[in-house]
Amino acid sequence: MTNQEYGELVNSMSPPSPLGKDLVCAFCVGGGICCVGQALQMLYAHFGLSRQDAGTATSVSLIFLAALFTGLKVYDRLAKHAGAGTLVPVTGFANSIVSPAMEFKSEGFVTGMAAKMFQIAGPVLVFGIGSSVIYGLILCLLRG
Repeated sequence: MTNQEYGELVNSMSPPSPLGKDLVCAFCVGGGICCVGQALQMLYAHFGLSRQDAGTATSVSLIFLAALFTGLKVYDRLAKHAGAGTLVPVTGFANSIVSPAMEFKSEGFVTGMAAKMFQIAGPVLVFGIGSSVIYGLILCLLRG
């Protein structure tokens, strides 16, 4: 069987994906998370925080809520229906750190939870930090 024949066989056996429904769900859930973030930021500003401090408090709150809901298995149930809508950067990143930590907690604190916590997010951190350092060095050299 060739790769093309295998691909055709898989396509004929796979159920069609409801792309329109998936897009609407992702948009609504992702937009809902962003609306919650905006509401939190406005609430913090109302209580006297500066714009920058309100933004920081909002990020911390969203990270905490995403980690809490991941721990309670609410975030995973939401992601099952919302798909990419739950990958809004801050909440999706918090989920990608907490999920492996919870999955491997039975292997112990150090060898399980702590070792596996950054299994998914680790490459993102390494390449994100590495890219920013390289970009900063290039910017310094061009300006210097």
